[in-house]
Amino acid sequence: MKGEDSLYPPDWIKVARKDWRRIGVMLNEDDVEAAGYFLQQSLEKYLKAFLLQKGWRLKKIHELDALLDDAIKYNPELTSFYSLCEKVSGYYFTERYPSLTEEGLTCDEIKVDIKEAEEFIQAMFGEELDTFRNCLSV
Repeated sequence: MKGEDSLYPPDWIKVARKDWRRIGVMLNEDDVEAAGYFLQQSLEKYLKAFLLQKGWRLKKIHELDALLDDAIKYNPELTSFYSLCEKVSGYYFTERYPSLTEEGLTCDEIKVDIKEAEEFIQAMFGEELDTFRNCLSV
């Protein structure tokens, strides 16, 4: 599969964990935008792993709310995380496009999002909770 993205969910979870650890590194460096970016990246990969486990066809998209729309078809309880996904999707673009940098984004806001993200990941992968909590100390 050289040059193609893996369709194997554990591969996506492995990279999601790596991005999750990067959130803590960026917060420790007081780089809020990068922490938000890696939060988005981690949730994107967790969502894709969840969907791939369900037989979903991989799509090259970054919008968490669009991925969540697909995930809700498999688990309607995930609907409660829609506002989180909309908000965190914006972090992807904020980090990549300087003209979109949100003024006033703080470490405290990211930490609140992290707590809700933990609940979201718990809803998708209950067994994953302890693993990623050990990866991030904020």
